[in-house]
Amino acid sequence: MSNAAAPDPLSAIFRRLIANTGPISLMHYMGEANARYYGSKDPLGTGGDFVTAPEISQMFGELIGLWLADMWINAGREEPVHYVELGPGRGTLAADALRAARRYGLEPKVHFVETSQELKDIQLAAIPRAQWHDDLSTVPPYGPILLVANEFLDALPVRQLVMTPDGWRERMVVPEGEKFVCVAGTQPMDAAVPEARRQAEVGTIIETCPGAAATVYEVAGRLVDQGGAALFIDYGHDQVRDGSSLQAVRNHLKVDPFVNPGEADLTAHVDFATLAPIAQSRGCKWLGTVPQGRWLRDLGIEARARTLAETAPQHASAIEAAKERLVGEGQMGLLFKVMGLACPDWHGGVGF
Repeated sequence: MSNAAAPDPLSAIFRRLIANTGPISLMHYMGEANARYYGSKDPLGTGGDFVTAPEISQMFGELIGLWLADMWINAGREEPVHYVELGPGRGTLAADALRAARRYGLEPKVHFVETSQELKDIQLAAIPRAQWHDDLSTVPPYGPILLVANEFLDALPVRQLVMTPDGWRERMVVPEGEKFVCVAGTQPMDAAVPEARRQAEVGTIIETCPGAAATVYEVAGRLVDQGGAALFIDYGHDQVRDGSSLQAVRNHLKVDPFVNPGEADLTAHVDFATLAPIAQSRGCKWLGTVPQGRWLRDLGIEARARTLAETAPQHASAIEAAKERLVGEGQMGLLFKVMGLACPDWHGGVGF
């Protein structure tokens, strides 16, 4: 039996910190809350807080594996080749993708970028040959990389700036009663707002994600230097938008992100409109950003679903329901986007 005391609730730590040093940024709040959340549990599946596309159906990972194999074959089957996944969850997507890719001769070295010990243990059972990394810096710098990031960018902390009567300010977090609330900071932040967006009505919120920008910048540089292709799949938008998209999910329900930090999954919509030019600034090829439903249909999910249903007729209705959840416009089909990147001299890119 462990004698270790349970850690203080994060809300108590935040209250002490704010009492001693003043308001904290929303980015700090979200970053610490998700670090506590992901570091302490397996959040996936029916027993967790949310379900991701690979957990809905094997078709999702299989089609990703076929897409990666197609890109690699078109580029001349260069070896060694590395499969890299950012935030691989339970390893389900990787298992499905690698199984499908193997049929076409693609058997890459497997690299997982993961910080949760709980999830690493689950991934080890799914993909025993994987190598684990805390970040991309230790992934080998030679040989093409085939990178997948599914619902990874949405959990990176966002910074929010709000237009006040005195100009742009960062949104800060302070306690109010039992919960926390956002207030405008005191430091002028006009210089952090792109010039084209500085003129705005009072109350306008601009959301940025420095972590997502840095991740795409680094991946794009790797693709240019090493060869390869990447898929970023997440819910978000492909046009620049204003407003806060911060939300929290616990037990498959939306909850208040400012109550019980560290006990729910905090996410924000991914701003793909900003990320594509960041990749292109490195000389990387942007294949496009398209709705997930259209992309999966173009890759043949309808035919794959029919084949699975014929093989296992007793599961036909479940297979159809899973496919509809992935591609339906009222489900994940429109809200989720797929952004493809590639080395400039790699060709192909079905679905874009």
